[in-house]
Amino acid sequence: MEKADIPVVKRSLFSWVFAGNVKLQILLLLIIVVMVAARVLPLEMQKRIVNEAINLRNVDLLFLYSGIYLGAVVFFSVLKYLISIIQTLITQRTTARMRKSLYRHILTLPLSFFRNTQPGMVVNSLSAELTVPGNFAGMAVAAPVTNLLTLLAFAAYLFWLNPLLAAVSLSIYPIVIFLIPVLQKGVNRYNKKRVDAARKFSARIAEAISGIHEIQGNGAYRIENRKYDALVNRLLKIRIFWSLYRFGVKSANGFFTSLGPFLVFILGGWLTIKGQLELGALVAFLSAQERLFDPWKELIEFYQVYQDGKVTYNRTMEYYDFEPEYALEPKDRKPFELDGSVQVKDLSFVTETGIRLLDGINVSLQAGEHLALVGFSGSGKSTLALCIGQLYKYTGGHVLIGEQEVSDLTKKDMVNNIGIVAQNPFIFDGTIEENLLYSCMARVNGSGRDSEGLPTLDDIIAVLQQTGIFVDVLRFGMNTILAHDENKDLVNVIIRVRENFQRDFGEELADYVEFFDENKYLHYSSVAENLIFGTPNKNAFATANLCNNPYFLNFLKQADLTRPLLSLSAELARQTVDILGNLPPESVFFEQSPIGPDELEEFKLLVERLRRTKLHELSAEHHEQLLDLALRFVPGVHKMVALPAILENLILEARAMFRENIVKDDPEAITFYQVTEYIYSQTILNNIFFGKTKTANPQAQEKINQSIVQLLIAEDLLETIIEIGMHYQVGTKGDKLSGGQQQKLAIARIFLKRPRILIMDEATSALDNKSQTRIQNLLETRWKKKNTVISVVHRLDTIKNYDQVAVMKAGKILEIGTYDELIARKGMLYELVGKK
Repeated sequence: MEKADIPVVKRSLFSWVFAGNVKLQILLLLIIVVMVAARVLPLEMQKRIVNEAINLRNVDLLFLYSGIYLGAVVFFSVLKYLISIIQTLITQRTTARMRKSLYRHILTLPLSFFRNTQPGMVVNSLSAELTVPGNFAGMAVAAPVTNLLTLLAFAAYLFWLNPLLAAVSLSIYPIVIFLIPVLQKGVNRYNKKRVDAARKFSARIAEAISGIHEIQGNGAYRIENRKYDALVNRLLKIRIFWSLYRFGVKSANGFFTSLGPFLVFILGGWLTIKGQLELGALVAFLSAQERLFDPWKELIEFYQVYQDGKVTYNRTMEYYDFEPEYALEPKDRKPFELDGSVQVKDLSFVTETGIRLLDGINVSLQAGEHLALVGFSGSGKSTLALCIGQLYKYTGGHVLIGEQEVSDLTKKDMVNNIGIVAQNPFIFDGTIEENLLYSCMARVNGSGRDSEGLPTLDDIIAVLQQTGIFVDVLRFGMNTILAHDENKDLVNVIIRVRENFQRDFGEELADYVEFFDENKYLHYSSVAENLIFGTPNKNAFATANLCNNPYFLNFLKQADLTRPLLSLSAELARQTVDILGNLPPESVFFEQSPIGPDELEEFKLLVERLRRTKLHELSAEHHEQLLDLALRFVPGVHKMVALPAILENLILEARAMFRENIVKDDPEAITFYQVTEYIYSQTILNNIFFGKTKTANPQAQEKINQSIVQLLIAEDLLETIIEIGMHYQVGTKGDKLSGGQQQKLAIARIFLKRPRILIMDEATSALDNKSQTRIQNLLETRWKKKNTVISVVHRLDTIKNYDQVAVMKAGKILEIGTYDELIARKGMLYELVGKK
């Protein structure tokens, strides 16, 4: 079992050898004893084969001894493989335990530790540095016991064969035992340097990746390259010397052990010639001497693994050898249920470098009161809030919550009573739901939505609406692509909503929406989309690739569309060049043309060629260019040229022909639009909408969205879509969300927890005015007199209704009172409001 009472950073490397592995290690010892016997037996068989079977020309003995030899070799190989499996299991289990224990410890370290430590260093410690110590734990019993027993068994057998020859051949090993530790000191010295350099190397990479916006924004490529190159060169030098010492150990070992056979040949040969040693004994002796090298080599390798593991392990644990500032959970009692009152008495906070950030702070809040902390940047507002929240350990004075000293409370006490929203909240990689429930699950030690004590779906939806992120989650849900042939009940409802949408809102939204109709030309879809009238399932049928698709090009010829489309494209090119040719290459001028500003120069050259050359005489490359232009032509948007009625009819006829052909030739290529079928390659929204918008007007889009929401509510589908939206993956650090969405999600996360004391550290700084007002109104209407709120405020127009306003400067509270009282005094707050 793991020694839970001893901090991981205080445990020795050897303490991991049997931790959780006692049974496996005992099993290893038993297997090793049997394996060593199986390893010596072939030597005796070699001697008997030569002396008895061959010398006496006895075929029966030859087969008998050879069979025993083969059986021993096979049995040894099986046992060796079994030992390798058990060693691997011990190694991986021990490495996993080390990583888990160290990670748990790291999470409890003071925030000051992380301000001085790069994330890359922590990553390197957990992922790379613990690998070698883990390998040692797997070898700690098997390697020395196996090889020492083997050496002793071989040595005993050699002395049994000939004591003099055995003594001479084994005389080299004491020299090696003396020499290896001398060389190993050099290995250890450079190994320590290697570990330190590898940490800096990992930290440098992590810092560069984290600050990539600044690097690219400032074009600081050379600066960062110089920093990185210097670390690489240092690591290169260290690793070269480290490797030289390691190879020195191996070379010295190999040289001296190779002298063994030489001594056997000289002395053993002489004894055999003199008749004092049997030939079979000499063969067995040579074989044993050769095999002595393997266990000896493995012992040396084990010694190196031990030394490397010890250096790496000690270096790693020394780096994280800090005590947590607070106990994680209370012992012999349940977590406190505090009443929400906050008393700050003569509070001070001095950093490790001696800077006084807080000095003599006094604040008194009754349960349910709201306090606003205001002042210029650096005045100590956030520091005070974080000292109250136990994220910073104050160095003097007192902070009492419900008459309990904060410095004496455990983390569990604080988690159960306090919620904190930071200015730059951290959003974890995962789903919106996982981030929403993060604080609640931490409080109840839950592992999922079904954990007891977690909020219901109705609670979640209410908070999403209150914080203003409901619309975002709904949009994420509507933009979800359902897995094929799953959620069949939901699919049927969505198809019904689609039908109701067209029936109930078709006329009302006629100016805004063009619904898909297989019998009508879609003027707000491209020519390619009109021809295919579906969603491509294969990349070859994507609009951008159609002009290179042999199947599609052949179809255009069969439908007699190639020439008309080329003519249409030529006219589009002429009109665009004539009208826009001399205008600046800005997108706004090209909105009514399928030609983009970056393509204009190419089409100028093409139009000039068309003036001198007939259409059919153009090169295949120019035909492809023109065809691509025609296929992306959208008549309802690109109004520079009208679509001829005859071509419109030809395309409609070709649509039916294309469907008939592709269904027969490649039925998996396209999913066709059918009002009664769900399109699995499209989002839920597109399946309901089943058409194209005619305008980008935000009011029109809002009207469409409201219509769809009404139908979702009528079909009791809104909660289902919200649940789907909550499975949206927010990305690393929430990078798939905007800054405002991240702050709303963080606020919703704490609102769901509904703590007795809420600390908001400029928690609405990234929100627009409307969203900020919504959050403030919510605090004033639903939290006032019920939950204590301490808010670091950057917008002074939001503090009028706070119970108390504290104005801070240089780590002190200059004045405190109600908003009206402080304004009436015409002191610091009056000046701040006036400056705003």
